[in-house]
Amino acid sequence: MALHTFVVLAYKESKYLETCIKSVLNQKYRSDVVIATSTPNDYINSLANKYNLEVIVNRSEKHGIGYDFDFARTCVKTDLVTIAHQDDVYEQNYSYDVVEEYKKNPDAVILFTDYFELRNNKKVFKNTNLKIKKLLLTPMKLHNLTNKKLFKRSILSFGNSICCPAVTFCNKNIKLKEVFASDLKCNVDWLAWERVTKEKGRFVFVNKPLMGHRIHEGSTTTSIIEGNIRTKEDLFMFKKFWPECIAKSLNKALLQILRRVMRYRNEW
Repeated sequence: MALHTFVVLAYKESKYLETCIKSVLNQKYRSDVVIATSTPNDYINSLANKYNLEVIVNRSEKHGIGYDFDFARTCVKTDLVTIAHQDDVYEQNYSYDVVEEYKKNPDAVILFTDYFELRNNKKVFKNTNLKIKKLLLTPMKLHNLTNKKLFKRSILSFGNSICCPAVTFCNKNIKLKEVFASDLKCNVDWLAWERVTKEKGRFVFVNKPLMGHRIHEGSTTTSIIEGNIRTKEDLFMFKKFWPECIAKSLNKALLQILRRVMRYRNEW
């Protein structure tokens, strides 16, 4: 029996879904793979049939990205679960390296890898956003501290340093029933990591770019950054780590960085 499952979270009809499915099936470690969706349709079913995958339908009356994520996280029984976003891809060694790190760190609550961006189907390993996230994760080299609550919170206190689709959950070490559930639209994942810092257990960082996060005009990430939602939700999150005056200063600085990121995206 596999220790790890990729739950491919599918929504409506993404043209990248099949590419994602292929990447999680083409793993060195033979993870289990299922599809989870709250929008069942013929397109998703046809791909599931093509690759002989089970489709698990979320029929909950609670709607929203956070509730979909919680459903995907808990709809299978393996120790380790990765929520594979339908637009993203995973390198062949992703699950192998994550499982090996879990064997070394059975107290892990989450394990996450470094990542690259996919822009116009090209792999981008260096830009402003990626450099900042890498910098924020520098303290993770202090392995002996990665199970301490204050330490775990420190890597999140200056911004969301963890890429959501790069994360694998060790559900047996997470006591929370709802990790993602909220009304947030942008910082659902940042809030989830903040909640998980309060759980007893270790954050494990696999310092290799083992998955690709796709950035494109239709992505949720892009649409949210372009709106004012991001700024409001960033301030909400900073207040969880800092007094209000510091939170506002950090939020202002982050807004300037985001504008640079958007300029880079438009120039690409």
